[in-house]
Amino acid sequence: MRWRLDGNGIVWDVRKDANLPHEDHLEMSGRKVSLIVRYGVGEGGRLFLKRHLVWPMLRTIPNNTHASFRLDAEDAWLPSMEMDGVVVEEYPEVIRFDGVLDIESRTQGALRIRRRLFPCADARSMCETVTVTNTGGKPCRVVINNNGKETYGRGCNGVYVVCALMTPSAERVLQSGETMEYGLQISARLANEPYERLDATAELLRRQARVAELQAPLELHTGVAEIDAEYRMCKLRTGESIFDTHGGPMHGPGGDSYYAATWCNDQVEYAGPWFAFTGDKLALDASLNAYRHYMPFMGPDFHRIPSSVIAEGFDIWEGAGDRGDAAMYAYGATRFVLASGRRDFAITLWPGIKWTLEYCRRKVNEKGVVASDSDELEGRLPHGDANLNTSALYYGGLTLGAKLAAELGETQLVAIYQKHAYELEKAIESHFGRTLHGFKTYQYFDGCDVLRSWIGIPLCMGIETRAKGTVAAMFSPYLWNGEGMLSQEGDKITWDRSLLYGFRGAFAAGYGATVMDKFQAYSASRLLGEHVPYPVEAWPEGNRRHLAAESALYCRIVTEGMFGIVPQGLRSFIVKPWLPDGCKCMELRSIRAFGHEFDSVADAKRTLLVENGRETVVNDKLIKLEN
Repeated sequence: MRWRLDGNGIVWDVRKDANLPHEDHLEMSGRKVSLIVRYGVGEGGRLFLKRHLVWPMLRTIPNNTHASFRLDAEDAWLPSMEMDGVVVEEYPEVIRFDGVLDIESRTQGALRIRRRLFPCADARSMCETVTVTNTGGKPCRVVINNNGKETYGRGCNGVYVVCALMTPSAERVLQSGETMEYGLQISARLANEPYERLDATAELLRRQARVAELQAPLELHTGVAEIDAEYRMCKLRTGESIFDTHGGPMHGPGGDSYYAATWCNDQVEYAGPWFAFTGDKLALDASLNAYRHYMPFMGPDFHRIPSSVIAEGFDIWEGAGDRGDAAMYAYGATRFVLASGRRDFAITLWPGIKWTLEYCRRKVNEKGVVASDSDELEGRLPHGDANLNTSALYYGGLTLGAKLAAELGETQLVAIYQKHAYELEKAIESHFGRTLHGFKTYQYFDGCDVLRSWIGIPLCMGIETRAKGTVAAMFSPYLWNGEGMLSQEGDKITWDRSLLYGFRGAFAAGYGATVMDKFQAYSASRLLGEHVPYPVEAWPEGNRRHLAAESALYCRIVTEGMFGIVPQGLRSFIVKPWLPDGCKCMELRSIRAFGHEFDSVADAKRTLLVENGRETVVNDKLIKLEN
């Protein structure tokens, strides 16, 4: 591994790395800006550092899905440094990441330079603090040339002004051992807005405070350091990617493409159910907002809902047709509402949940499964006219919808949804159940004779008829390639999202011992390998972008897979932890769900629920919390 664990972060000791040059990229987000940094060690050991900024609420023309104003910060208009009249070159020695990218470098002279880069918490800016230390035995003159300049863009909000400014400008003699500091701010504004000068050190503290806030709840202790640390990183990535749009707070995938919008898969199906466990007000508001944005499109004609609501909530995208978006919505919204424990959320979203379940019922074909034009991959691979993913999600929506209907006193719908779920489970078995390569598993659609990565999704919905064969198939050489899962047998494309579902389903179905070594290897690879520190979208498509909802799916492996937390009502759930081999105790502290804050602690003999210091032995029983 190129990186190693270091406190609450990771560190790359360049001095001990013989496999150079090496470059990487990562994304960090604030509420008004996203920062994508390309960094590493270039030829001759020199620092490679590029800053790319995205302003989601500064919209370009045409105002479509990808219309966020963005800019590469050119080296020519960033501050340069001279020592005794010679331009300084930086040679990185140690690079750290803990929510802030921290680069320590030597120079060709007697200076050491430390750069810390991060997005501002709630300003349209990124900041960088730079510390320069004279490590030589004699004084030297250091000049920081403030090459900052303005550049301009244009969009549907007006003229955009981008300014790079160093504060303060500096020229001084550094004595031996002496240190100087300056800050760099790159920001964007509308032409008629005043420039907002920020204190980079104060902004660093605000960034660190938000990182700590996002990582505090649902604290995990498994005894496997790589899993605990990768989970902590994923809590950060998925929690930070929320933007203050005109249509309300919106969680966005990111990746230099997807901002100020909401998708039926990423936000509705993936992220919302995770945020329900965090208690984070901004995340809960963003999730509720995501579900609400689709409700105006749920008409009496039962035309499909759009795949995404874009442009800060004022336009839509539905270019892939019906991807099974209603099933995604029904499953994600019911899981979100039940885990949140919020009756007001339930009342608000219940009409949308009922509509999407009825839409899916109307799409059930003569085989008893749900027809759809496309699927989650939007036609990148064959999907037939009815795929396993859509039907499994509809089944999950029905089972959870029945529990929510009971909470809201809709007793007639309880029986209807339970009946439909029973019939659908049988249809999934008869229509999709197949033996492929000797594995008793599923075909992805009728006539599909190759293994597909999404075969693990029935396990996540509680359908375990083919669990053993499906787990074996997913992690066989047909799909598992050592650190990821092929989207399709014989292909070269990998999408982390289907693998993350596969891990979660395997744990939830009781096959944790079978996949634990692979889950640990995957976690270590994403956290400490060649491209760090988060799960990725896809490869080679998308260049392994750090999309935020994939991190939510990783977190759900813990809550729904390893700890087996399944909502049964607004104040009730089942918890069925799976203890890793060799682990004496596994803990999930500060779970903020079902209207309470509590811990789940499991050892080889029992499972405890801990709330306000009071311990209750639960051991896979239904848990009912007081209102």
